[in-house]
Amino acid sequence: MTLTCKVCTSKEIEVAGRVHGRLAGRVFDLAHCRTCRHSFVVDPWTAFDRIYSEAYYRGKGADPYVDYVFELEHPTYTVRQYEWRGLIRAISTLVPLSAGTRWLDFGCGNGGLVRAAREAHIDTVGYDTGWITASASEAGIPLLGPDELASAHGFFDVVTAIEVIEHAIDPIEMLETIRRLLKPGGVLFMTTGNSRPFRGRLDTWSYVIPEIHVSFFEPQTLATALARVGLTPSFPGFVPGFDQIIRYKVLKNLGVREPQLWERLLPWPLLARAIDARLALSAHPVGRRLDVSHE
Repeated sequence: MTLTCKVCTSKEIEVAGRVHGRLAGRVFDLAHCRTCRHSFVVDPWTAFDRIYSEAYYRGKGADPYVDYVFELEHPTYTVRQYEWRGLIRAISTLVPLSAGTRWLDFGCGNGGLVRAAREAHIDTVGYDTGWITASASEAGIPLLGPDELASAHGFFDVVTAIEVIEHAIDPIEMLETIRRLLKPGGVLFMTTGNSRPFRGRLDTWSYVIPEIHVSFFEPQTLATALARVGLTPSFPGFVPGFDQIIRYKVLKNLGVREPQLWERLLPWPLLARAIDARLALSAHPVGRRLDVSHE
């Protein structure tokens, strides 16, 4: 079987190992594009109703370190609040945020970032199609439906996609959708794991959860993908707020669900810098829509 990279269309693909799925109970093949450095699951599982079921959102599915239901019901008692605050701070360094800013959180999950941004008086809505969206809507979090999303072309100053693109079997298709949603000058801010430190040993990376994480990016790979859809990539680096984004990621992977006294006493600005020096989470680019004629 000849494989084609979905980011750059190259056929220069090499084997990158095999990993065993926790939920599917089978082995998944990994591949790596030698041209743009995109890595991906060759044979992704597409039983989405089973993958993104209620169990997934309660932390009993493919990723046991998340509990979106708890975060939705207890937003002031979850360590996710660190990430929400950090994201708002980080984005404010890229775009002036005000009550007039139109912000879409694409793939918003339980809508926690939407709620946090609205509490900061920013006009923010979410979009998702997962099981938890009904509960998020009942909690008063404004979510767009597919028809509303389709009619919102050129509407948003900011689109965020927080730990979303790694779920996309076709990341270019997802990025094309987002580009159409942005105003000229609008900014796309994403977070996703950086596969560069794991090049050549992708099958040892704990971020590779093959039922849900199927696309993996180095910073230049993501820049290639952004440019392909008409977004101009730039590399702002470790902007203010990233220490809190990384703080959440560390606590999540330690299985810490609620803020604790001991972690409040840690020097997170220094710790986050040290972790970022190793994993380069802040190295990914942001995308800005400058070419208004790219359709």
